[in-house]
Amino acid sequence: MENFQGIGRLLIITGIALLIIGTLFLFSGRLPWIGRLPGDIIIQKKNFTFYFPLATSILLSIVISLILWLIGRR
Repeated sequence: MENFQGIGRLLIITGIALLIIGTLFLFSGRLPWIGRLPGDIIIQKKNFTFYFPLATSILLSIVISLILWLIGRR
């Protein structure tokens, strides 16, 4: 029975993470600064656009790390 409790907790945490990620995708169009931070690399040519969201990736990594750290403290 102890294995089922661990699996249950994992499923709940995974569900909460998916809910948060889905909410971010849903509201990403309403937050104009997501993906347009200073440090994001955008190269536009005639028929080519290269986009590398470096600063946005670092910011999201820090936020997700803090959330997981807070969850892990419990």
